[in-house]
Amino acid sequence: MLNRIDLRGSALTDGIDRDLLPRAELDVEAALERVRPICDDVRHRGTEALIEYAERFDGVRIEQVRVPREALRRALAELDPAVRAALEESVRRARIVHREQRRTDTTVQVVPGGTVTERWVPVERVGLYVPGGRAVYPSSVVMNVVPAQEAEVGSVAVASPPQRDPGNAWGAGLPHPTILAACELLGVDEVYAAGGAQAVAMFAYGTQECRPVQLVTGPGNVYVAAAKRLLKGRIGIDAEAGPTEIAVLADDTADPAHVAADLISQAEHDTLAASVLVTPSVELADAVDRELAVQVPATKHQQRITEALTGRQSGVVLVDGLDEGLTVVDAYAAEHLEIHTADASAVAARVRNAGAVFVGPWAPVSLGDYCAGSNHVLPTGGCACHSSGLSVQSFLRGIHVVDYTRDALAEVTHHVVTLAEAEDLPAHGAALKARFEWKVPDAT
Repeated sequence: MLNRIDLRGSALTDGIDRDLLPRAELDVEAALERVRPICDDVRHRGTEALIEYAERFDGVRIEQVRVPREALRRALAELDPAVRAALEESVRRARIVHREQRRTDTTVQVVPGGTVTERWVPVERVGLYVPGGRAVYPSSVVMNVVPAQEAEVGSVAVASPPQRDPGNAWGAGLPHPTILAACELLGVDEVYAAGGAQAVAMFAYGTQECRPVQLVTGPGNVYVAAAKRLLKGRIGIDAEAGPTEIAVLADDTADPAHVAADLISQAEHDTLAASVLVTPSVELADAVDRELAVQVPATKHQQRITEALTGRQSGVVLVDGLDEGLTVVDAYAAEHLEIHTADASAVAARVRNAGAVFVGPWAPVSLGDYCAGSNHVLPTGGCACHSSGLSVQSFLRGIHVVDYTRDALAEVTHHVVTLAEAEDLPAHGAALKARFEWKVPDAT
């Protein structure tokens, strides 16, 4: 079923051309021109524009964008107890991990009388986007809200698209009730029925109902990514998330049933989702194909999964050995990377580029999606070679506080003046000379 790319016999010691590897196409630049007028419209008309876009894009007429508090309380009260228990456990584990990520201020004495302190200050207000298209993602509420709360962000708002058929008895026009329940469970009472680029614009510019934010995080479709790119600078962003992806590095010790199931689990997200197996074992690749032929027809979303697995973004990459396999997965820089090899921990320790690494047969990506304690908002599209997943650090800013005494400044003034004049910026040096009656202290 999976397409094959045979790199055996190739010299991979000097790296690999990333264009040779499977990858979904995500034309954010083309989407920019579609979202620009939407964002401008929200900027000028605010809530009125959001209501019209809800009807146009989500197929539902809403009266207000902000979700009433009573709807949040009711969603949690009516939530399936088993789902609530699972969400509570997901939150508990996420807090355990993210609480340890909180940075502490550090003060360094550079010279006697001269210190630099790095203070870690949370963003004042953030907007968290939770998708609501083919699937419902209360887990994304957890993954966005928990690190923001652990970073002690002062104000948190959530946006998720309004639903035509939300699956409850109290009407359409609100985000999915499980999304609302997760927000209430986490103590977030500022929730908006807004999706797509218009939600990002709402956060960036503010509306009659929503104050502007400084940072927007959370996954979304290409239009959400395009709006983030367009508005970056006015707001901070976590990343331009693309279609989800999994890479599996496996040798002949891997269980093909496990590998196939994990490839399917990511393909279930979207027809553009990428599922890539990297292996030196043709026998394993053949066995995985046989497993896919059995497992895919038994899935609920067979058509979507089949389209994703047979698309150009998915496939098997055959390599000569695990060293070459590591070269390939580092070049691919997967959002999720599973290691199914002998001595998987040692192999995982050699990985340099991945959003998250899952070690061995008992740590599948699905665990990370919900209850590992790790965060599932991760870099896609090869961005893991330079970017990290969402964490407490995403919501913090490091501020350097410089504190020098007169004597400490006097001791270094001649160096500052010299460098300022070397850069033809004499006024920089003059700012120090003025403090010492225009006399540079004797360097000796």
